[in-house]
Amino acid sequence: MSDMDSDRRQFIGRSSALVAGLTLAPGMMLYDLAHGRPVGEPASSKVRWGMLIDTTKCESGCDECVKACNKENGLPGGTGPTDEQWIRKVQLTDLKTGKKTSLPMMCQHCAEPPCVDVCPTGASFKRVDGIVLVDRHLCIGCRYCMMACPYKARSFVHEPLHDQKPDVPRGKGTVESCTLCVQRVDRGETTACAEACEKAGHKAILFGDLNDPDSEISKRIRQVASIRLRDDLGLDTGLHYEGL
Repeated sequence: MSDMDSDRRQFIGRSSALVAGLTLAPGMMLYDLAHGRPVGEPASSKVRWGMLIDTTKCESGCDECVKACNKENGLPGGTGPTDEQWIRKVQLTDLKTGKKTSLPMMCQHCAEPPCVDVCPTGASFKRVDGIVLVDRHLCIGCRYCMMACPYKARSFVHEPLHDQKPDVPRGKGTVESCTLCVQRVDRGETTACAEACEKAGHKAILFGDLNDPDSEISKRIRQVASIRLRDDLGLDTGLHYEGL
């Protein structure tokens, strides 16, 4: 057998082993591998990531969370109708009292996400730890999920993308939304928006494990009055708002 044939067989053997390894890892997706999650250590259903946002500490003129999200995920930062926005600041006014409230609006990471229900390809999915994501390999750009989301939290990528961040894959013709900074969470870090809000001195965004009764976020939710937006829809969102 020639050296060329030997090299070819070794290459095919290594490739087959790799494919077999991927096949034998049920539930393991390319997204997990791209984010450095070790094979055999998938996301755990024991954890449910979420946020408590204190609107009494969220200042109307502050957009540090938005800028941090854009920087972390490589978003352009535009606010036009065709620009991608994973967080947007919303201003609410009580018609009876005139009280104005500012709050960040993003994907609410529902336990029963309507975006997942309507997706025809399975591109929209929920990890077992509660984070709702989009698989860009499967997304066909139909935008059914955008229409189904009651929070208008998803964006469509209209233009070609350049200089993307390697741990935040994005693509033209696909839908995207807040990922709870899954790339940071899988490294044991907090979200970019929560970190920026704390650095700005507001501490309006608290991120943590909703399933852990001893976590700071769980303790806080037990201590204060909070609501989940459109709780009447029964979506069991992972985001809670205080002060509304």
